[in-house]
Amino acid sequence: MRALLVAFGLLFSPPAWAAHGYALWGDMKYPPGFAHFDYVNPAAPKGGELRLVSNLRLSTFDKYNPFTIRGGAPAYLSQLMFDTLLTGSLDEEGAGYGLLAEDVTVAPDGLSATFRLRREARFHNGDAVLAADVKHSYDTLVGPHTSPAYKTMLIDVDGVDVVDERTVRYRFKRANRELPLTVGGLPVFSRQWGEGKPFNEVVMEPPIGSGPYKIGPVKFGKDITYVRDPDYWARELNVRRGTANFDRILVKIYRDNTARLEALKAGEFDLMAFYSAGDWARRVNGKRFDAGELVKGEFQHKLPTGFQSYVLNTRRPLLQDVRVREALGLAVDYEWMNRQMFYNSYTRVSGLFGNTSCAASGLPSAEELALMDPLRGQIPAAAFGIAYTPPRTDQPQDPAVGGLRENLRRAQQLLAEAGWTVQSGTLRNAQGQAFVLEYLDSNEGGARVVTPWMRNLEKLGITLRFRPVDFALYQQRLQKFDFDITTIAYAGTANPGQEYADLFGSQAADTEDSGNLAGVKSAAVDSIISLMVSAKTEAQYRAACRTLDRVISHSHVLLPQWFAGTHRMAYNAWRLERPKVTPPYFRGETWAIDTWWARNPPGTR
Repeated sequence: MRALLVAFGLLFSPPAWAAHGYALWGDMKYPPGFAHFDYVNPAAPKGGELRLVSNLRLSTFDKYNPFTIRGGAPAYLSQLMFDTLLTGSLDEEGAGYGLLAEDVTVAPDGLSATFRLRREARFHNGDAVLAADVKHSYDTLVGPHTSPAYKTMLIDVDGVDVVDERTVRYRFKRANRELPLTVGGLPVFSRQWGEGKPFNEVVMEPPIGSGPYKIGPVKFGKDITYVRDPDYWARELNVRRGTANFDRILVKIYRDNTARLEALKAGEFDLMAFYSAGDWARRVNGKRFDAGELVKGEFQHKLPTGFQSYVLNTRRPLLQDVRVREALGLAVDYEWMNRQMFYNSYTRVSGLFGNTSCAASGLPSAEELALMDPLRGQIPAAAFGIAYTPPRTDQPQDPAVGGLRENLRRAQQLLAEAGWTVQSGTLRNAQGQAFVLEYLDSNEGGARVVTPWMRNLEKLGITLRFRPVDFALYQQRLQKFDFDITTIAYAGTANPGQEYADLFGSQAADTEDSGNLAGVKSAAVDSIISLMVSAKTEAQYRAACRTLDRVISHSHVLLPQWFAGTHRMAYNAWRLERPKVTPPYFRGETWAIDTWWARNPPGTR
C-alpha cells in the first residue's frame, strides 16, 4: 500500500481514508492486521524481574512528573507508563502504527490528522482513554510549565478538536509531512492526574497513564520498581505482542560509576550498557564472566550516528568569530585519542546526519545550490564547497610537518586573522585580553578525555579550564546557557524535522531551557529548517536537510566527537533470554526492557 502518508497529499491529492498507521515516505513494512513485529517473540513468557541500573546522570529523582522543567524524574518512567496514539517499530524508520488509536486519517491538503481511539484503551485507574484526555495532554504539554522543546516541536499545530468521545482531530497551520507522526507520538495522560493543580505543582502524584507498567515500591536514593499491570489493556494488541514481559523492572541507583561496575560483577543487577571504551576493554571481567553467567554483547545497529559534540556557546564574546571556533577544532587530536584512550572502538562524527540519506557529501547538488544561492553572505562560504569533514592528524598534507603540527599552524593563522596574537606565551587580543575558556562537566572523570585537547590548546596560548559540578548545577547552568563549552550527545534521526528549530532556531536561542545550547541565531538557518519541514517531495526534503548539514557543520558551533556502531551491553545470561532477531534501530537497554524475558520465571503466565 502506498503510504497514506506519501507526503499526505503533497505529492498528489488522494481522497482521505483511514489507515492502520502512517509513514513519511513510501510503503509501510507491516500491513493492516499484522500479527506482531518481526523482532519479538510472541510466545515469550510473562513473569520474573529485570534488574537494571540507572544511568549516572539520572541517578537521583525528586518527582514523578517527567514533563515539567524543574527536577528529575526516575529513569524509564515515560517509556513504561505512557502510551501514545501511534508507536514506531524497531525495524523501520519514519513510520508509526496505531496504539491508542485504531486508525488515522490525514486530510488530502495535509492540514489535519484525525485519530479514532480504541474502545478498549484504558488508563491505570480503569477509566477509558477519551478524546478529551488527548486534548488535555496536548494543551498541558504546550502550556507554561513544560519544556520549551514541546512548544517548538509543535509550533505548526494550530489546535486540537474533540470530534466525539473517541475521535480527536489535530489541525495544522501548514502542510508538514512529519506532524501526524509528531502528534501521534505525544504521551497521553488522564485529566485526573493532578486535577485542580497547576501542572508544575504535580510533582509526586503517580502518573495516571495507560502504559504497561505502574510505579511499585520505591526506596528514595536507592531504587524504584515498576510493576507490570496485569490488566494492561493492550497486552494482546499486535504492536504490543511479545513486549513488556517482566512482572517487575527494578532500577537501582548508584552515584558512582565504579560502584555500578562492581555491583554488576557481584550479580546485583542483570544488564548494563557501557559507554566507556576503557571500562569495556579492561574492566568488564571477573569470575561471573568466566563462568558464563555474565556475558559481554556487542550488538550491531543501523541507527543514525547522532552528533555528539563539543558545544561552543556563541553567546560568549570569545566564541562569536567562526575563525576562532574553527581554530579550536583544529586542536582536537581525535586519532591520537582513539588510538591511545578508546582502543580504536569509535568512529569520528562528521556532521548532523551521519548514517542517513540526509548526510551531505561532496559538492552541493543542483537542488542544494538552488536553496543556498539566495543565502550567499548569510551562510559560511565554505558551505558551497566540499561537505565538512573533521581535520585529521593521521593523514597530514605535509608529512615533514606532521598532522597535528600542521593543524595547529593553520589554527594560529585563523586566530591571527581574528585579531589574536601570542604575547609571552598567552594568546591575547588587541585589548590585551587573555583567551581563557571554561569546559563545564557534571563528571570529574570527564577531565581525562578533555585533557589532551587542553594540552594542544596551550600550544596556541589558549587556556581551557575544566570545571566539574554536580549534575543539578550542571543542568541549571545549561538551562540558563551559563557555560562556554560542554559536551552533548545529540541523538540522530533519519527524518529530521521541526525539532531542529529547537536545536538551531533563532527563537530557541533566546528561550531558556531550549535545545539551542550553541546559541545559533540566523535567519538563513531558520529558513532552511522551514524549507526542510515544509518540503513537498522527498527530493526537496533531502536537499534541505543536506543544506542544513553543510551550514551547521561549516559554522563550527559543534566540534564533532565520536560514536560507536554497536551497543555494548553486559547481561546475565542465566536470568535473561532475548529474541533471535536483533532489530536494526534499537537503542541500548530499551530493547531489553521491551522485548527480552526472564529465563524460567517463577509463576510464568
